Amino acid sequence: MRLDKFLKVSRLIKRRTLAKEVSDQGRIEINGSVAKASSTVKAGDELTLRLGQRKVTVRIERIQETTRKEEAAEMYTILKEERLSPAENPMD
Repeated sequence: MRLDKFLKVSRLIKRRTLAKEVSDQGRIEINGSVAKASSTVKAGDELTLRLGQRKVTVRIERIQETTRKEEAAEMYTILKEERLSPAENPMD
């Protein structure tokens, strides 16, 4: 599945266009490598997202084309979540 679609379906990012923008800015990594919106993700991959003053690392548990709001969080497991100082996050 494409990265931008996974982010939207899993509700890590609310809109696919926003997921594409964040990806294209180099703020998302898959298994340690900078990812584009068109990158393919699969179960077991680790994503690191820099969103605002937060850095979130998640492991993809499963891929689904569609999901209900209540089940979206089951698609991933949060491994680490940290706050960034403004100096660490030059993109913002």
